[in-house]
Amino acid sequence: MSLYPTLEDMEVSQMAATQIAAEQRMTQQAITAAGSGETVDVASGLYPTLDSWMGLENQALVEFKALDSTTGALAPVTGSSVGTSAAEIKQGVRQIIGCKDPGSGKIGLSVEDISKGIFVSYVESGSVAAKAGLRFGDQILQINGVSVAGWNKKKTIEFLKKADPAQIRFAVRDRPFERTITCVKDSAGHIGFQFKKAKINAIVKDSSAARNGMLTDHYLVEIDGQNIVGLSDDKILKIIKEKSRTVTVTVMPGFVYDHMVKCLGSSLKKHMDHSEPTEM
Repeated sequence: MSLYPTLEDMEVSQMAATQIAAEQRMTQQAITAAGSGETVDVASGLYPTLDSWMGLENQALVEFKALDSTTGALAPVTGSSVGTSAAEIKQGVRQIIGCKDPGSGKIGLSVEDISKGIFVSYVESGSVAAKAGLRFGDQILQINGVSVAGWNKKKTIEFLKKADPAQIRFAVRDRPFERTITCVKDSAGHIGFQFKKAKINAIVKDSSAARNGMLTDHYLVEIDGQNIVGLSDDKILKIIKEKSRTVTVTVMPGFVYDHMVKCLGSSLKKHMDHSEPTEM
C-alpha cells in the first residue's frame, strides 16, 4: 500500500499514473494501427490540462512513482522534505542513554503522569536530556530497566534524583499523543489555519490544512520537528513563514496539552529546548 505525506501528493501521483497509462495505451494503439495502415491521434487520449497542474511539467510528472516505503520514491509535491523526516513519529520503542550534569546534578527534564503513564513535559535547552534526544510528549516506559507504568510524577522525579549520575537509561515510546500533518503552502504562502496561544481555532475551507485533516482544539507543539511549546504566536508564525513550500506541523489534543503544561510557569517555557532538530 502506498503512503503519501499529503493529499496533494496522492492526487498528483494518481493523476500522473493515469496520464502515463493513457500514453502507453495510445502508443500501443498507434503501433497496432501502423501495421494496418490506419492513423491514430495519440495526443487525443491525454489530459490537456495536466501539464500545467500546480505548475508541474508533464515531463516531471512522468518521473513520479507511487510512494512506498520499499521503493524510496519521492513524493511528487512535497519531495524529499527534511522537515517531514525530522517530525516523523516513529513506531516502536527506543533506548536513550544520558547522565546528570556534573555541575547541577540534573538531567534537564520534567514529567507528568497521564492515564497511568509517564510523559516528558519539559526538556531544558542545552541540557543532557535535550542532547540525548528526549522530546516533549515522549512516553517513558522504563528508567534503568525499571518499569514506570502506574507511577506518578513525584515517584518518577524521586527515582531520577536517586539514580546513578554517571548513566541513566530510558526506554521511550515516541510522542504517542501527537500526530503530524504535512501541508503545502498556497500561492500566498498560507497553509490554511489560524491559532491563538498555539491553539488551533480556525481552519480555512479548501486549504491544504483542511484537505490533510487539520483539527481545531489542538495545540501546535512542533514545526518541522522543532519544538515550539512556550513560544509566542508571533515567533511561531515567523518560523512557519520562513519554511519552504512544505510545512509539517505536529499537534496534540487540547485536553492532553493542558495537562502536560499545567505546572510549567512562563519562566520554564522560556528555557524549553527550541533547537532545530538534527538527524539522529
